[in-house]
Amino acid sequence: MVKHVSLTPATQFLRDSKVVFTEHPYDYLAHGGALHSASELGWDPYAVVKTLIMQDQDAKPLVVLMHGNRKVSTKNLARQIGAKSVEPCAPEVANRHSGYLVGGTSPFGTRRTMLVYIESTILELPKILINGGRRGYLVGIDPQLCVALLGARPVQCALAEALS
Repeated sequence: MVKHVSLTPATQFLRDSKVVFTEHPYDYLAHGGALHSASELGWDPYAVVKTLIMQDQDAKPLVVLMHGNRKVSTKNLARQIGAKSVEPCAPEVANRHSGYLVGGTSPFGTRRTMLVYIESTILELPKILINGGRRGYLVGIDPQLCVALLGARPVQCALAEALS
């Protein structure tokens, strides 16, 4: 039985944009991240996209969409977007910018409009799972929608995830 999750700002944004998406609730695990959700849902973590709220040297926030089993090279990202530096926002700062709790951050329906960058290889996938605006809830969409709806700019800043 598929459990329906109540409306979030992200799913409201997608519905308002006439986007068809699939819902994928799972048992959330604090600090489990995309690897946990991929495992719970039987997906390749490469196709489970994490939404990261980062900031440049002037504390201007930005969104980075990255494969679930990859890390962001902040040095490469900064160089590609013309910033001196890029770093992850502290969780409380990320929450303030996005309107979502860390672990439930979606790039759709954010509180604040931010530039969005997407690892270019994500756009080669036929379908991705990405956070639907709540911990333990992903939505399945065509990755091209990130460009069409968010103006996401392709970048190449992925590093292999270190297995711990």
